[in-house]
Amino acid sequence: MMSSEVMDLEQLAAYLHRDAREVAKLVNRGHLPGQRVGGHWRFHRVEINQWIESQMHAYTEKELTALENGGRHAAEPELLISAMLPEACTSVPLPARTRSSVLRELVRVAEQSWNVYDPDTVLEGVRQREALASTALGSGVAIPHPRRPLPETVLGDHVLAFGRTASPIPFGAERGGLTDLFFLVCCRDDRTHLRVLARLSRLLLRPGFLDELRAAETPAEVLEKITGAEQTLA
Repeated sequence: MMSSEVMDLEQLAAYLHRDAREVAKLVNRGHLPGQRVGGHWRFHRVEINQWIESQMHAYTEKELTALENGGRHAAEPELLISAMLPEACTSVPLPARTRSSVLRELVRVAEQSWNVYDPDTVLEGVRQREALASTALGSGVAIPHPRRPLPETVLGDHVLAFGRTASPIPFGAERGGLTDLFFLVCCRDDRTHLRVLARLSRLLLRPGFLDELRAAETPAEVLEKITGAEQTLA
């Protein structure tokens, strides 16, 4: 019996909410990370999640919605980001001017949720993920997060934090792009993690949303804009 961290081809297809034949083609063409073990494909959940994250920027609204809903049709849209992001975990401006200080300050802000039991472990997890590849997007947004879900000894519940620096800073975006909007995502399980990333990606597709976040002058205004944007999602 395989551990929950390793999947076979059928389990991977179910995890990705795709037809097994389509997934097999992606695997055989080398588009999905996997290893041959005894003549059978095996896939590590951490590597698959990182692959999904790397592809998500090119997903359509329909694909993001399917990923968010786990392949099922949602009866009614729910507030997800708004429900997980308290005003106390929102900082405008975020007092940071470098990549390392942004991560440190975001974790400090996340502590205001009272659900961060071990901030040092959270910070180290986020740093390790950024060392693999920057989470900065071309839109001036970055979504730092640990590579793996965090245990209950580290995190009491899922935690989001938002920060906007006074001016854009280098954060590893492609082509030297600068970043000023940061969403820290710390989840207790893979499913919630992917749902949050998919919902954030959907919000980023909404025309004018980033301009609204940059114009917001207080944490309350930031949350108002996020809530309003989520309410428009079908």
